[in-house]
Amino acid sequence: MQLTPRYGPDPIVVIDDVGGIVEATVRQRKRLAATLEGLDDAGWAHPSRCEGWSMRDVMVHLESTNGFWAWSIQAGLAGDPTRFLATFDPVASPADLVAGSSATAAEVLAAFRASNAALAGLLGSLDAEQLAVQAEAPPGHQSVAAVAHHALWDSWVHERDILLPLGIEPEVEDDEVAACLRYAAALGPALGVGRGDASGGSLTVRATDPEVAFTVSATDHVRIGPVDPGVDRVLEGDAVDLVEAISLRQPFAPAHAEAAAWLVGGLEVAFDVAD
Repeated sequence: MQLTPRYGPDPIVVIDDVGGIVEATVRQRKRLAATLEGLDDAGWAHPSRCEGWSMRDVMVHLESTNGFWAWSIQAGLAGDPTRFLATFDPVASPADLVAGSSATAAEVLAAFRASNAALAGLLGSLDAEQLAVQAEAPPGHQSVAAVAHHALWDSWVHERDILLPLGIEPEVEDDEVAACLRYAAALGPALGVGRGDASGGSLTVRATDPEVAFTVSATDHVRIGPVDPGVDRVLEGDAVDLVEAISLRQPFAPAHAEAAAWLVGGLEVAFDVAD
């Protein structure tokens, strides 16, 4: 389904803790590239968890997103944030790009490493003020730090999409998991707000391994902040499992069905998996 981003100086997604996001985003991509160095042609052709996509196809997509993130951030820093995603379909648009690529595995990996380096150099050059500048991500204009959260979440999930089917257990870094969980919990409600969905509310997430706790609240904004003791709706579980479930990669525990429905509804609609 085509996205409905909200543009302008009033971002939908507001995250209270963005510390360490640059380091986590850069590290995850560097690790993935290093892992890919050891794969043979059969590995690159192996089906991923993304329906209809091989491992190579997923990496074609990820390499393209690196270019978009860098372009988005640079435009934001120049005071003219992009509005490219106003006509973007998160299912059809990447599928068209991947289908049109004839790059070999070696070419894809080389391009991924080069775009990683460019994005790392850009992110590493930013100070706190620049990380607060508005740039574009699927929910619309949001801080560069929030854009980096989206970039990390997307690549972290896709790392698992390609490695788990190969029998390779991805490394788990606590700060990456925590950042992905916080952003993923905001993303579904944010996409709903962008579409004009009036089903606001609040939910507290309490995760283990690593220990992560926060409350996500949705009105005309989606805020990720400290635990609100007045919120009764709670989602609990292993942090990696929760990121996987929120990212539509595995089911939630039955006890969390109601809470999960509110949290992931926006993602289900965007990715055409809603009932």
